[in-house]
Amino acid sequence: MSHAEHLPVELVQRLHVLFARAAASARVTSLTVGLGYTVVTTSDGGAGLAYTFFEEKRCCSFLRGYRDVEGEPATILLAGLLSDDPIARSAGLATLNALNHQRALSLPTDEGGPLSHSLRLLRIAPGTKTAMVGYFPPLVRSLTDMGAELEILDRGRDLGDPARFRAKLAGWADVFIMSATTILNASIDELLASAGDGVRTLLMGPSTPMVPEAFVGSPVVALAGMAVVDQEGAVKVVRHGGGTPEIAPLARKVYCSRSERDALAVS
Repeated sequence: MSHAEHLPVELVQRLHVLFARAAASARVTSLTVGLGYTVVTTSDGGAGLAYTFFEEKRCCSFLRGYRDVEGEPATILLAGLLSDDPIARSAGLATLNALNHQRALSLPTDEGGPLSHSLRLLRIAPGTKTAMVGYFPPLVRSLTDMGAELEILDRGRDLGDPARFRAKLAGWADVFIMSATTILNASIDELLASAGDGVRTLLMGPSTPMVPEAFVGSPVVALAGMAVVDQEGAVKVVRHGGGTPEIAPLARKVYCSRSERDALAVS
């Protein structure tokens, strides 16, 4: 059995609806589109990250129709979530994470390195069949040491076959670990719908929207992301083309479990 019938609305549409009101009452104070990440800061004091997603550089401009959005309502950038333009979607997700910044900061710290709290929620043991979208080297090493069986799909690294992976996800996997960049390449809905019944799923990475109610009806049991603590430093790192290793010391790893989902609400 799959979860397809439980996901009547695309995730990005859910996220957009959940944050439309907050976006209308906040303004963009800065937008920085770096080679590795995009960061947005907002007038309510928020700062949010998202991976800068693009397939191929074909000209000097990535943006369709340049507009100076700084000082404008955050609704303009949030609308990018619904765009088929990958850069606009990156900016939209970063804006959502900025609007959700205070809430993310209030979540528990995801301590423990590769054996983090969020990973423990998946109850991985020797022989656990684990499907992964996105190759996370430290996590792969930890899962291998734990005796988990792995099936990995990462288009950027040319790892795995999509058809084989979806089949494994539907009928083989016990656990599913996925990168939040699946939101940006518009594959998340198909992947979640392909997961077999009972597959325990973790969405992780700095781009992760820490909004558990958006995942009601899906196999997601935990979210693991980052909350920026040094805004000026994070903006500088992004501006300089830095990536996760440089951003991590300027942010706090946070997580949210499924049990907390219904108790939390977007303010």
